[in-house]
Amino acid sequence: MGDRLRAVVFDWAGTIVDHGSRAPMGVFVEAFRSFGVEITVAEARLPMGLPKLDHIRALGAQPRIAAAWAERHGTPFDEAAARAVYELFVPMNVRVVTDHADLIPGALATVAALRRRGLKIGSTTGYTRDIMERLAPAAAAAGYAPDNLVCAGDLPAGRPTPLMMYKCFLDLVVWPAAAVVKVDDTEPGIAEGVAAGCWAVGVTLSGNAVGLSAEELAALDDEQRAGLHDAAAARLTGAGAHHVVRSVADLLPVIDLIEAKLAAGERPS
Repeated sequence: MGDRLRAVVFDWAGTIVDHGSRAPMGVFVEAFRSFGVEITVAEARLPMGLPKLDHIRALGAQPRIAAAWAERHGTPFDEAAARAVYELFVPMNVRVVTDHADLIPGALATVAALRRRGLKIGSTTGYTRDIMERLAPAAAAAGYAPDNLVCAGDLPAGRPTPLMMYKCFLDLVVWPAAAVVKVDDTEPGIAEGVAAGCWAVGVTLSGNAVGLSAEELAALDDEQRAGLHDAAAARLTGAGAHHVVRSVADLLPVIDLIEAKLAAGERPS
């Protein structure tokens, strides 16, 4: 297919919609609280990007949460416990997801520019399909409709495996992997792209690692924002990101850089 990009695959919350990836956070807290276990938003954010059942499993494996669960219930946080929390979590998240469906500033302009270049727009998410049945129409009404959607639960395994990216290759009819860029705000989402052999671009200030709304971020001074960016960039680079940007509004120069690397024969590693 030549030495040029063919597609960009975006994550959803924290990357294209929901500045700060805030929709799931309160729901994780409330779901565990319903079982008599208090968790913090900071704890809830740690596994962000994983499929939601895996996310809940990871929360229950955190030593403090595991100890609190065992103390409250007299039994370990096992697979039955994870599934019980998950069954409560999903409908709760469905109810609130459209409260955080606003597009991240610059997202529409960036996607439109990519389409003008002839690139296809793919998407993967840690959300389940029933959650996306609420979120995707809200995003479409605001102007964002990617060419495909691969959800947690669609395949035998999700992030950080490459399977959802492989499904994107099939849906979009694009290859090789080096002709695709994955853009994500979480470590598992970056790892998904790297595992598939794609270029991976991490998003810092709009995403989960910072966790602030656009208004909260704007209220900070430049030095504070720079510090948050640097900390998030370190996490995403550590997960394998080849490049990082503050938000999707800053993506196009990185796309130019990747195109130049491809033309020079460089491939993601």
